[in-house]
Amino acid sequence: VQLQASGGGSVQVGGSLRLSCGISGSIFSFNAVGWYRQTPGKQRELVAAITSDDSTNYADSVKGRFTISRDNAKNTVYLQMNSLKPEDTAVYSCNAVFNFGRYWGQGTQVTVSS
Repeated sequence: VQLQASGGGSVQVGGSLRLSCGISGSIFSFNAVGWYRQTPGKQRELVAAITSDDSTNYADSVKGRFTISRDNAKNTVYLQMNSLKPEDTAVYSCNAVFNFGRYWGQGTQVTVSS
């Protein structure tokens, strides 16, 4: 299993970005996929997650602004990020949990400037 994260970049406050997490192989079998973020000196934080039955949960700091979704046909999980704030600046990574293991994608940098 391989995960490929993409879609990061630099935006101004209030802007939007959509991150993509491409998962090799079928994603029907995953238990959950989560997007995490980390900044230097801070612990990695779970931003949003989606389960196999499409249940979702979000960090309080992103509720109402971020949306996690998946496209089974494209084997991809998305994180739509709207109304971005400077505090959203971080390296974002995706993680997929299967019955047989847990896998990480590489990070993608998101920078929000005022």
